[in-house]
Amino acid sequence: MHAGLRITAFAAALAATFGTAYGVGKGVDPVVEDPAPARHESHAEAKPDAEGAGGHGGHEKAPAGGLQISEGGYTLDLRSPTVTAGKRTELSFAIRDSAGRAVTAYQREHEKELHLIVASRDLVTYRHLHPTRAADGTWSIPVELPRAGGYRVFADFTPAKKGAENLTLGADLAAAGSFEPQRMPAPNGTAKIHGYEVRLDGGLRPGKASELKLNVSRDGRPVKNLQPYLGAYGHLVALRSGDLAYLHVHPNGEPGDGSTKPGPQISFTATAPSSGTYRLFLDFKHEGKVHTAEFTVRAGAATTATEAPVHDEGTGEHGH
Repeated sequence: MHAGLRITAFAAALAATFGTAYGVGKGVDPVVEDPAPARHESHAEAKPDAEGAGGHGGHEKAPAGGLQISEGGYTLDLRSPTVTAGKRTELSFAIRDSAGRAVTAYQREHEKELHLIVASRDLVTYRHLHPTRAADGTWSIPVELPRAGGYRVFADFTPAKKGAENLTLGADLAAAGSFEPQRMPAPNGTAKIHGYEVRLDGGLRPGKASELKLNVSRDGRPVKNLQPYLGAYGHLVALRSGDLAYLHVHPNGEPGDGSTKPGPQISFTATAPSSGTYRLFLDFKHEGKVHTAEFTVRAGAATTATEAPVHDEGTGEHGH
């Protein structure tokens, strides 16, 4: 599997609406706005060069788009735009083509036809889900969001149509209930989840490729027998605060190709579309269970394990 970077930038216009509806005060950290939208590229090898500009698909700067509910002739039709916080609800949607027909054929990527990410606007709640597709093209999956407020739904897929490119489309989702705004966790170099400790070395650089190394340990010992999850030893999603620009980064190398080992270190190459604050979510699998480690980083600032760790006691903030 090639290291790649797929980016979709989503505007925060509806965040203000949610802020009014749920009593949100000040928003999250501002970011530098990028120019006109650019379409996604398929996965490609991305390695930093001497200037750090290797980037995805040969671009020196990662493209960043605007509000992308529609792109390349496809639209994300979210049929359940409102749920109730704390209540298990069926989330359903369809991907429609330019003629309005529900898409029923997809290319399989990382063992799935479609990957669904749900994240809260404050980037505290995160879900990486794999819904089920019905014969008519409707996707569905039960979801229980712990807190009221505004969320963003990302559908990551590639249509089976010849020549189709990978797309990540987004739509806003509201969770009704009593809302209390949360602060984004401070920048951190280590994350603790379910008895594991994950150390992050490296950082994001605006417009330039950089390497992120994540080391997994448990009880003070490196974990050397990570298991493949969706065809890789780890999956990394980065979301930019403010507009929730979406970066989906895959590890350097893949299991079985001789270039990677099952831990303790997972290496990624990524390019941040701009300066700003980002939340990183690492999915890894060990002893049959998938865990998600979270980090807050500022593009342009190196992250090391000397920074204060964020503790996650496994309260159900993540799902797969």
